[in-house]
Amino acid sequence: MSVLRFTGSSSRDVMRQVRTALGDDALILANRRIDQGVEILAMADDAVENMASRTSNAPSPASPPAASAASNGETALQAMSERLLSEMQDMRTLLAQEKARHHPEKDARGRLQRLLREAGFSSAMADELLAGLPAELGDAEADDARPLAWLQRCLASRMAVLDSEDDFFEPPGILALIGPTGVGKTTTTAKLAARFVQRHGADRVALITTDGFRIGAHEQLRIYAELLGIPMHALAHDQPIDSLAARLTDRRWVIIDTVGMSQRDQRVVDQIAKLHAGRARVRMLLLLNAASQPETLSEVIVHYRQAAKAAGEQIDDCLLTKQDEACRLAPVFEAIVSHSLRLNFISHGQRVPEDLCLPDTAALAAKALATRSPLPLDDARASRPPARPVPPASGLFGQARRLTASLHRLRRRFDGFPLLEAAWDFAELPDPQQRHRLDRLLTDKAGESPRDGIYWSSRRSVSGGWRMPDLGLDARGNWAILPTLQHRQPAGESERLTAAIDASIGVHLFAGLPEAATRNQLAESAAGWACRVTAGQRVSYRGERQALSRLSALAAPSGELSCRLNGRPVRASLAQLPVVLSPARRCGPPDSGPDAGQALRAWFAELREAESGRALGKRFWLTPAARTDDAVPLLVVLLRAEELPRQTRQAQALLADWLPEATRPLRLLLASGIAAAAAHIDHATDEEAMDLRAELLGMLGSRRRRRDSALLMALLQFFSARDAIRRLQTIDTGAI
Repeated sequence: MSVLRFTGSSSRDVMRQVRTALGDDALILANRRIDQGVEILAMADDAVENMASRTSNAPSPASPPAASAASNGETALQAMSERLLSEMQDMRTLLAQEKARHHPEKDARGRLQRLLREAGFSSAMADELLAGLPAELGDAEADDARPLAWLQRCLASRMAVLDSEDDFFEPPGILALIGPTGVGKTTTTAKLAARFVQRHGADRVALITTDGFRIGAHEQLRIYAELLGIPMHALAHDQPIDSLAARLTDRRWVIIDTVGMSQRDQRVVDQIAKLHAGRARVRMLLLLNAASQPETLSEVIVHYRQAAKAAGEQIDDCLLTKQDEACRLAPVFEAIVSHSLRLNFISHGQRVPEDLCLPDTAALAAKALATRSPLPLDDARASRPPARPVPPASGLFGQARRLTASLHRLRRRFDGFPLLEAAWDFAELPDPQQRHRLDRLLTDKAGESPRDGIYWSSRRSVSGGWRMPDLGLDARGNWAILPTLQHRQPAGESERLTAAIDASIGVHLFAGLPEAATRNQLAESAAGWACRVTAGQRVSYRGERQALSRLSALAAPSGELSCRLNGRPVRASLAQLPVVLSPARRCGPPDSGPDAGQALRAWFAELREAESGRALGKRFWLTPAARTDDAVPLLVVLLRAEELPRQTRQAQALLADWLPEATRPLRLLLASGIAAAAAHIDHATDEEAMDLRAELLGMLGSRRRRRDSALLMALLQFFSARDAIRRLQTIDTGAI
């Protein structure tokens, strides 16, 4: 194909003509400005291949008589052809890069990677965030809003913030605002003082300035103090705060406006040391300029923290200034998250005190992603994700950030998770203290069962004669992950049921048919219940006593339910049949009492793999006949609960190696609680569960496991990593 000439009013118009005529693989040979606009010379890709073929054939041996005569001409032609081919290939690369700019990546990971880089986040932070991309979103289409919504939630969860102004203004003390020159300390001092005056009055606060370097610095703060009706004191650079103690005795809150210093100024160490030289405890708040460059922000945080450490103190809180002047928020967002600072306030203007607000992490994340700039060609090429998912960030700080985010989600998800954390910590104690602490923990927890909750009981052995603990479900359908150990319950099924009824448990689930006395109790208390039974369970139907497996063909279809079983999505086709539980004639003592002839409803389910349709077996359940409408959710819980004994055994075996000093009851409690948490996270379908699932599975890297087993291992590793990071004290131990 020959070279074609295209002209148009703009480059975009001409490129559209090129793609229409020659396709996306067209090669641009030249372009220039002309009077009519833009001119481009291009040729189709197949022409290059033909040229390459002719070039490779050109140097082939000629007949001996002509070889010497044609040698020089062929060499020159070969060199020219190779040079032209190389230039065309370079143009092809440029065209491909241009195409990549204007055409979104096909997968969600690539689109999010580019979005993060265009917003100003580093490639390391982008990789760390996308390591937790849920599998459900990996193949989302370009117009699907869910990946972006997930990314905003993921970013928001990374940032620690002040929950309320009361937490900041209520505790009395001395607060020092520190930071580089021009960051806005004086104006922020006035804003915070005004907020305090609004809450507690002008007679409870005082201002101190140490800024004797800037011309007019004292006067600026003095004007603010006079407007607020509060005293202001100037402190010389070599004067300790204790020297003002007599004038501050009746002040609940004192704010120090320190002199601004470059983070590279060696006097920063001296300044912070003098703030803490006296007997008064000084809390420091680091101010960060939202408009600063990423490298500057990181340097400010590192150097000021090092100075605080040299003085025997630490800086954990920050305040963001000049947010209204920042072109984009991604750099400062990443700096705060990367260094595990807690953001207290955001200053977004000069008005006192209006332009100061608590941080809204969701809004900050959305704004950080909303402002983007096109990437240079090299960065655009580097931002493309590899063919397989990127591994999780290997840095310790990255692991700590993901750990903290997962911990916050787990605590929100499960009311009893802090109790499970406390139980894990008992394993480091001597045996007598372990038993004492565990007994006290379970005693205090005993009265916390939710009214009208669901109680699941299994009598299956999980290890060495120890039986599976009982578990409850709260009103939200979450497993109560601090279980009830069997040896702490009354002996006998009827006695245990009495204790559960006294604790206001409204629904009872059993892994097997309860005893006749238990069924009588359930009927008398009008409590709901359901149990799994075997295919050979004999019942009466129309006066004839036979096994449930023989009656399944007579049952009426009752819809279909979907859930997960043993790590796989399954579908269950339901059917039901009214039956009577009549006394047994053989194989054991007969039932007696008013239960003989109890009307029940038998449930039948055929399970199949959701994707392949492969048969996975059948299930049989019994419920009270009068509770048909309430039965199906209970059957789902019973189906999901089947994996708990297996998961508990697996967790207990691992804990025997990980916590060898833990007592058997403590290991069983931890194993069953962690198994219950893993099962719930595996089954839940809401967005928070999806995010938590992705965070936990991201900790395992590229190792492939069945999802339920992977979640169990991830939670065990979560606790182990929590211990390791707490010991290293690399992040705020108060958070984890």
